[in-house]
Amino acid sequence: MLDGILLEKHGVPSASIVTDVFEVTGRAMAAQWGLPYYKFLAMPHPIANLSEKDLDQRAREITPEVVKLLLTGQE
Repeated sequence: MLDGILLEKHGVPSASIVTDVFEVTGRAMAAQWGLPYYKFLAMPHPIANLSEKDLDQRAREITPEVVKLLLTGQE
């Protein structure tokens, strides 16, 4: 999250991704860094125990949203 926030503050498009249990934390972090409406993506938790195949599938599922966020930006 913080990397994405800092990149956006410097004009570099980014797409931050958290797992759904960290959405509230992500929102709080964005507000703390002065971007209360910072857009980021959430995927189902957990990911640490996924196989490489399952993680690849999750990545494929969220890719359209990443592309959309990068193309539409934060505004």
